[in-house]
Amino acid sequence: MAVKKIIAVVGATGAQGGGLVRAIQNDGNGGFAARAITRDIHSGKAKELAALGAEVVAGDVDDPESLKRAFEGAHGAYCVTFYWAHLSPEKEFAQAGALAAAAKHARVQHAIWSTLEDTRQWIPLSDDRMPTLMGKYKVPHFDSKGEANHLFTDLGVPTTFLLTSFYWENFIYFGTGPKRGPDGILAVTLPMGDKKLPGIATEDIGKCAYSLFQKGGEFIGKTVGIAGEHLTGAQMAARLGRALGQEVRYNEVPPEVYRGFGFPGADDLGNMFQFKRDFEDVFCGARSLDFSRALNPSLQTFDTWLAENKNRIPIE
Repeated sequence: MAVKKIIAVVGATGAQGGGLVRAIQNDGNGGFAARAITRDIHSGKAKELAALGAEVVAGDVDDPESLKRAFEGAHGAYCVTFYWAHLSPEKEFAQAGALAAAAKHARVQHAIWSTLEDTRQWIPLSDDRMPTLMGKYKVPHFDSKGEANHLFTDLGVPTTFLLTSFYWENFIYFGTGPKRGPDGILAVTLPMGDKKLPGIATEDIGKCAYSLFQKGGEFIGKTVGIAGEHLTGAQMAARLGRALGQEVRYNEVPPEVYRGFGFPGADDLGNMFQFKRDFEDVFCGARSLDFSRALNPSLQTFDTWLAENKNRIPIE
């Protein structure tokens, strides 16, 4: 019996990593085995992954030596950071550096770095259409990931750069779900105008990533983007309404209004949506639906995701 190639999965109890671990472990004949890396190997989610047969090991993106140990002997590594845990682009950049160094140290044959666009390539800091944040970013949680891409290439790590999309799970967990207005009618509020927003089910990110690992070296050195659908705010509101059995309106607001909502990261997200709105062709064009479905034939549409998850969306 052939020895299975180990894929070390960072953030294994999170949205992207968890989906990848499940995709690997659910494919018994795939030739790969998942090593789930998490800070707390005793958490409920870690135990669920262990029950699937995944190897669960301790590792922390803020502890470079722990990552080197966790990557040891791995064929591949899925590298992801979670900006919203700390809201620090500098910290995220350092975490990316630790991931790249661990991948280099372990001599992995294939790393996938879950990244995003550095928006400053399209909107320089001198461009006042959008406020500069933290002194040197336009969209901090995008720019820090995009800026970190070179950390992998500089070390010669064989890397695929994976551009993800808006999680539809944000309607459940991130406060972007429908809110009831003074008139009693639900509305989704986004500063996207009539432009399309690429979205995806988080479980499908893991399935697409697994397909990239299966393809071996075909996408090493390349940037690829994935999405389940490209939908306008009005289209998403209409589909939410059908799924929930009541009217949901699209409440279009200007980015400057969204930036002023006052929750942590509102200015960052307001800039992010403005970037996606103003550069729709670039952002959607980098996330081919046909390519995504070729990687993952079971790719969910927003409707299929809603059919499974509508009861999890909190209605306020």
